[in-house]
Amino acid sequence: MKKLSEDEINKKLENLEGWVYKDNAIHTSFQFANFKDAFTVMTRIAFEAEAQQHHPNWGNVYNELEISLSTHDADGVTEKDFKLAKAIEEIVEASA
Repeated sequence: MKKLSEDEINKKLENLEGWVYKDNAIHTSFQFANFKDAFTVMTRIAFEAEAQQHHPNWGNVYNELEISLSTHDADGVTEKDFKLAKAIEEIVEASA
């Protein structure tokens, strides 16, 4: 998988509200009503990540979920990260 340039990444980020590029990855965070809702979404994302064979770096404290995506094999951001980011957005929107 080819590592994207910073210009390519920033162009693609125009289609993902709330995502930013820094530290060689794309990042976002979400807040939910409570821990249960956050964990439910994390579980759905986990199944999707496993299906795509691409896994996020993430953390959860109570109702907040922080996600970072990069492709370690490419040492940066690739199309795989944007594919998973889009799926994550769809999962979060469906849970709202």
